[in-house]
Amino acid sequence: MMDLVLKKKTLKEKIMEYGKMIKFSHTIFALPFALSGVVLAWQSHAPSIWNFVWIILAMVSARSAAMGFNRIVDASIDKKNPRTAIREIPSGVLSQKEAIFFVALSSIVFLGSAAMLSLLCFYLSFPVLFFLLFYSYTKRFTKYCHFYLGFAISLAPVGAWVAITNSLSLGIVFLSLSLWTYIAGFDILYACQDIDFDREQRLFSLPSNLGPQKAMQISSLLHVLTMVFFLAMYIYFQMHMIFLFFLALIAILLVIEHWLVKPDNLTHINIAFFHINSVVSILLFIGVLTEVCVR
Repeated sequence: MMDLVLKKKTLKEKIMEYGKMIKFSHTIFALPFALSGVVLAWQSHAPSIWNFVWIILAMVSARSAAMGFNRIVDASIDKKNPRTAIREIPSGVLSQKEAIFFVALSSIVFLGSAAMLSLLCFYLSFPVLFFLLFYSYTKRFTKYCHFYLGFAISLAPVGAWVAITNSLSLGIVFLSLSLWTYIAGFDILYACQDIDFDREQRLFSLPSNLGPQKAMQISSLLHVLTMVFFLAMYIYFQMHMIFLFFLALIAILLVIEHWLVKPDNLTHINIAFFHINSVVSILLFIGVLTEVCVR
């Protein structure tokens, strides 16, 4: 009996370790964008409960595979960086084999979830998975790795829309563009923490190439574009004016984010990255859901 309890405890601990490795809580950054795509598609195509289940499972498993793969590829680099040396693989909490198993399982779940949605989604899941995994190599050869990351993640709303409608819409492209610029913008801010390390290891990023001040200016411009694309989506879908209230709140939060993070002061970057960005994503989803309900 004691052995059974011990095994259960060990399994629970292992799941927690995998969750920490991929920062599972960060799924909330992009998932609300994908769900917003589902809600917008709902106006012309009624999704079943299973559509929601498979879309969420596909989203979570794709991100898990990408994050796990990133941890494997970057393990030797993370070990040299004091900020990342405590991550699960460099610190020895998880082995490379365990991480590879996790990535393989997550990839299979993603491909299977896509297949359950439609044959088209299944075919498209392979290039999507490739784009997500390849991100891990981009900082080795291009300073525009932040834009690549934003693009890879921005496929989520389009994927959700295609899963429901089997078609494409300019409006959902605007939503994906907003996610692209949103992700790229705060990833640039986050990369400011590793400027010295990246330069020492000859890794590529906009902050290490241009310096923190210029990089933050680009980040600010990207977040201005985020709001522009939100407004373009609002106009295209002829949304209710109540959605503008949520866009105003998002704009205020983005201004606060850039006010908190300064070129010579990165002490508040975790607040900006983890807390504000989570609220931005949730506000977007609530705004879309409220708009549809009001209409």
